[in-house]
Amino acid sequence: MKIVLASNNPGKLKELRAMLAPLGLDLIAQGELGIPEAAEPFHTFVENALAKARHAAEHSGLPALADDAGLCVDAFGGLPGVDTAYYATQFGYEKGDTNNVRALLEQMQGLSNRRAAMVSTLVAVRSAQDPEPLIAVGRVVGEIAPAAVGSNGFGFDPVMFLPEFGQTFAQLPVEVKNANSHRGRAVRAMADLLRERWLSAS
Repeated sequence: MKIVLASNNPGKLKELRAMLAPLGLDLIAQGELGIPEAAEPFHTFVENALAKARHAAEHSGLPALADDAGLCVDAFGGLPGVDTAYYATQFGYEKGDTNNVRALLEQMQGLSNRRAAMVSTLVAVRSAQDPEPLIAVGRVVGEIAPAAVGSNGFGFDPVMFLPEFGQTFAQLPVEVKNANSHRGRAVRAMADLLRERWLSAS
């Protein structure tokens, strides 16, 4: 089965292709089909992922898979959430992982509640009008470390401290991180849904 990935992120495509390979799915990046990026005007991961999936399905005529992910900090009422990638820009920094981490550590100075979650929401649709999208959420709860530690991963991985491992995501070996990450959990849940709903009848 061919499925369009509603993303032009090569790292995300590689990761999802590897994780979904056992299902025999042919994942194609929307950019390969000339599909432009979708607007993401919503405040929740699920609404943005659904908008991206419907957009890719409408332009391709194929089933589509999209994800929206971010960091939700308890002390900030769940923000930055869907604006995670642009977090640093609201504090005068240029967009980028390093500046995002710097801005977050600055904003959390003096805060005792450092609890946070990394969330990944995957949405799959059979068509642009699919009334029953498949939705899978992966969530990992940890704490924002006082300083960035580790060199693996990207985004907020260097400051996302996981008490059960005693390390940040960026300190974990890649295979351990992928097995326990928010995206890894979401992909496993989505794979189960695809098997049950879409692939069992074929």
